[in-house]
Order: sequence, then C-alpha cells, then structure tokens
Amino acid sequence: MAGKIPPEFIDNLLSRVDVVDVINQRVPLQRAGSEYKACCPFHDEKTPSFTVSPAKQFYHCFGCGAHGSAIGFLMEYDRLSFPEAVEELATSVGLELPREIAFESGPDNRPLYEILERAANWFASQLREHPTAPEAAHYLKERGLSGEVAATFRIGYAPPGWSNLLNSLGKTPQERELLQRTGLLSEGRGKQYDRFRNRIIFPIRDSRGRVVGFGGRILGDDTPKYLNSPETPVFHKGRELYGLYEARQALKKIPRMLVVEGYMDVVALAQFGIRNVVATLGTATTADHLEKLFRITPEVVFCFDGDRAGRDAAWKALETALPLLRDSRQARFLFLPEGEDPDTQVRSEGAEAFAQRVEQAMPLSDFLFDKLAGEVDMTTLDGRARLVSLAQPHLERLPQGVFREMMEARLADLSGTKRRQNRPMNRRRNRLPQHQPGTLKPLHRAIALLLQYPRLAQLENLPGGWETLDGQGVTILRQLLETLQHNPHFTTAILLEHWQDDTIRPHLGKLAATPLMVFDDEAEQFTGCLEKLAAEARQKQVRAIGNKLRPSDMTEEEKEQLRRLYSGKE
Repeated sequence: MAGKIPPEFIDNLLSRVDVVDVINQRVPLQRAGSEYKACCPFHDEKTPSFTVSPAKQFYHCFGCGAHGSAIGFLMEYDRLSFPEAVEELATSVGLELPREIAFESGPDNRPLYEILERAANWFASQLREHPTAPEAAHYLKERGLSGEVAATFRIGYAPPGWSNLLNSLGKTPQERELLQRTGLLSEGRGKQYDRFRNRIIFPIRDSRGRVVGFGGRILGDDTPKYLNSPETPVFHKGRELYGLYEARQALKKIPRMLVVEGYMDVVALAQFGIRNVVATLGTATTADHLEKLFRITPEVVFCFDGDRAGRDAAWKALETALPLLRDSRQARFLFLPEGEDPDTQVRSEGAEAFAQRVEQAMPLSDFLFDKLAGEVDMTTLDGRARLVSLAQPHLERLPQGVFREMMEARLADLSGTKRRQNRPMNRRRNRLPQHQPGTLKPLHRAIALLLQYPRLAQLENLPGGWETLDGQGVTILRQLLETLQHNPHFTTAILLEHWQDDTIRPHLGKLAATPLMVFDDEAEQFTGCLEKLAAEARQKQVRAIGNKLRPSDMTEEEKEQLRRLYSGKE
C-alpha cells in the first residue's frame, strides 16, 4: 500500500491532519450535527449525501459509495498518487518526510539534490564573504530587504568570473558532471564555465523544501536581466512556483494566493508581511501550476501590469484556469497601474493599501465578459449575438456545476437571449448497494461498531470464546481488536490506512460508514454482539461433540467440556 513509506509515518501524519480542513479547502462543507455534509464531488447530485466525520477522520458518500481518509480524498479529488498525497499532507502540517522515502520512480536523484543544496550554501556564503559582495548587499538594501527576509529565501550571490563555482564545487569529474546535469554549468568551445555570474541568486525550492534550481538577477546592465536554471531531471519550470514552499512554511491557512511575475516581487511583498505570494519561473502559468495552488487554497489572484502585455498575459492565464474552476475554486485578476510592479507598488503605497487592491481584484467572470464585450457592438443585435458566439466556447470549457450555470445565466442577461435548459449531466456513478440499519449480522455489526468507535477495544472484560469460530470475518475482528488495543490513539481513518490487505480495506470502509442506528450505549451493543458470537461458538462445539451419539464414544475430557457448554461456562 505505502511502498517505502513507513506505516508509523502514515499513522503520525493522519493523527495530525484534520480531514474536515483538507476537504473543506476543496469542497465547502456545512455542519450537520456532529458531522459535515456537502454535495458529493465525485458524482452529480442535488441533495447532499457526502458526509465527513471529525470523530472518525473519515468521509463517505451514501450515493456513490466513495469513502476514505484524508489521503484517499486527495488521491481521488486531486488525482494524486499515494506518495504524492502523503507528501501534500505532510507539507501542510509541517511534518518532515523521512529521508529514506523514495517518492520518485526511476533513477536515484539524491546526488542532484545534494549538489544543488551545496551550491545554495555556497551562493549564500559568497554574499557574506566575497570581496565584491558589498555591491550585491547594497542592491538588496536599496530594494529594502532585511537580512531576515534574505535568510528566509536563502538569497545568495554569484560573483563575477567564469569559474568560481566550478573551482569550489567541481573538483572531481563526478562533481563536474552533477553541476552540469543540474544546469549550474554551461559549455562553450569545449570548456565548462559557471552559468550564473555577477548575479543575485534566488534558490528555487520544491514543496519538500529541496533546492531544485536557481534564478539569477544581473547586477549592472548586462543581459539577460533574469536568468533561470534550464530544465533538468529535478527542475521543470511548468511545475514549480517560486516562493510556494516559503509561503506554506509561513502560513498555516492560505485563503488566497497571489501569483506575480518575478522573484523580487515575491521577496519584496514578504518584506512587507505579505506572504501568500508565488511567482512563475519565466513562463506562463500552467495547468500544473494552478492544480498545485488550488490544492492548498480556494482562490488564486493573478497580478499583472495594466498595459497591453499584462492584459494579454492575464487572458492566457484565464484560458488555462477555465477547465480547473470547479465550484469551490475562484480566480481573480489584479491589474496594477502601468509601469508599476508589485515590488514598486507596495513600496510606494504600503502593505495595507496593496492588500486592499488584492481584496478588490476583478473576478474572472468580469474580466472575461468585459474583454469579449469590448470586441463587439453591444448596442446592436448582431453585436450581442457575436458576444454569445465568442463566449460560448470559453463557457463550455468550464466544469459542469453551479459556477458554469451562473456564467451561462450572465451571458444570457448580457445578450438578452433566453437561457437554454441545462442538459442532464452524464457523469453519474453507479450507486452501490447499502446495508440497511439493523440488518447486519452480529459479526459484521461488531466489526462496524469497532471501526466507528475504536475506543470500544479498550473496554475491560470483553466476552470471549467467539475467537474459536471459523471464517475470515472472525480473523478480521480479532486483528482489529489487537491493533486497537496496542494503538489506542488510532482513529477510524488511521485504522483503515493501517490495514494491509487491499482486497479487504474497501469492505471495511463500507462498514465504517454504514448507519448503525445506535439507540443505546454502543459499548452494550458491541458487548452484546460478542456474546451472540460466543453463544454461536458454544453451539457449534455442542453440535461437534454431540455428533458422537453415544456417551461411551466420548472421552472424559469431551464429557466435561459438554457439561460446561450446556451450563454456559465455556
């Protein structure tokens, strides 16, 4: 199930994660007694049948049968692999992943990460020690950066010269090969030389905090002004976001994330206490970028220049975002005055005024319809018809749901057309048969009670004798009891994730979500189930011994056992 991930780590992770918080960030939940409800995100429904239990740390849909822990939810909702879901949750609660966990499939990239980490430390040391470092330090002070913020983002310095890094970290052929593979060296005329020279260095970290690449800002008038690491086995510009790791370290909850264009914008805003900021790495925002952001926040605000280039970039971001905007997700657009960027804007007006700009950012719906309406004559029938033809392809890219319906209604209002009736959605799952309350046999009911109320395993003087019964269910009940007695802190979710047999776990999940109609004390019900099972075991033993019709065929031990069984003492 977990591959190389230790079960103890999974147990610890699930004990720290709140499944309600994880799901509520993606699917808005409503309180319903001791649980939470919502319309199921995995099939189409109008009446909520999706429940989330804080006590069990478990979700279940009574309509389509989907169920599981916080890990299972991320795997199904965000389409993550098991290791990716574990990494996502661990990062969200600040839990450090064991070094031995191998999340990558394929070659071992640890040497690449190690040389990148060494390079980041070397760049940081140059900012303190190199004879030309005062020029770099002066630049950072001019931009208003404190030493604390520079240390948070591990900002460094690549001195002038062609081989400073090469001479320091590339003393062996193996080291030079690693420097080459990680993009830290360039090659020309048969010689290797440092890729980053005379630049402020910004290490780029992945979601686990590992350095995967670098960005460099030139000091002086040389070109290019900004230079990034090339694509490598561990660095992909279309997947990584500068500042995301630092934002998640600084903020436990992130109600919205601001997407800007440059490293200095991220760092400058952090200097003013605005930490929910990331930057793309010299590329347009990709679907991978947005999926990564929407896993941790329901709202993304794109920040662009107000000029033509900025609005063109914003439109590309809108087109990328459309297919990803499920009902729980929102995208907005902040256009700054022409010639300003977040760095200069926050320094000129302060953090409070800048935060107010973000609050008032334009909703995606307004940006889309304003842009398209500006391309037609809205005073004529032909122009409004043209608006419909322009907007419809974009609206069709939206996922089915309330937001798409509202966008279609908005288009109908703007164009003065009658809104088409929505066609029934066909993404419906087959409904799974559910156990009716009160129809479970004592064995299945005992398992369900134990799954739903793990504390029952700590009851003293539980009835015995049922363990002699045959069957897989008895073995499962015994294993559940033993596991919970040794791990009294286990929740329902941890217990199910801990179960090793993949063929059994789905059935346990169904029992964990089955309504039990517990009118009286659940401890009494559980004890009663075990007593019924013990009685069944006694009757089976009586029948086995009683098959010997004549007492003369029985041993004295069997006769004594039969007397005890009849008296109910065994």
